[in-house]
Amino acid sequence: MNSQAVCLVSSGGGHLTEILALRPAYEERPHFFVVNQPIDQPDQMQGRTFFIQHSERDWLFLVNLWEAWRILRHERPGIILSTGAGPAVPFALVGKLLGIPSVFVECSTQIARPSLTGRIMYRLADRFFYQWEELRVHYPKAKYGGVLLWSS
Repeated sequence: MNSQAVCLVSSGGGHLTEILALRPAYEERPHFFVVNQPIDQPDQMQGRTFFIQHSERDWLFLVNLWEAWRILRHERPGIILSTGAGPAVPFALVGKLLGIPSVFVECSTQIARPSLTGRIMYRLADRFFYQWEELRVHYPKAKYGGVLLWSS
């Protein structure tokens, strides 16, 4: 296991923008990206990128579980960091099986209510952060981290 490597898991679009805003936390460590849709890779995505199926709620979720198993077994990261949405859950589940801790950051668009992925990841993630203080009532054991896109 490469205990220094970071597996960065997100959907494209805003979730990817938020994981890129966390760059100071991982840029000095070996890292790789897992994204669930083909994207134009921004310059900030230095490192390898794996693409998985875009699926959250159908049989392709099983395909993503297999892909998570395959990628995590091969890469052996020390931690999984995700901003959601769909790919977060299969990678956290497989990470648990392999003893890889996961960190989840709830999306900044979730101001007053938790997302479906957030509700699931609150139970799965080893560390959970939310970006709006209004979510404290929904995530009492999580940490408030402030809004990523305002601070980057």
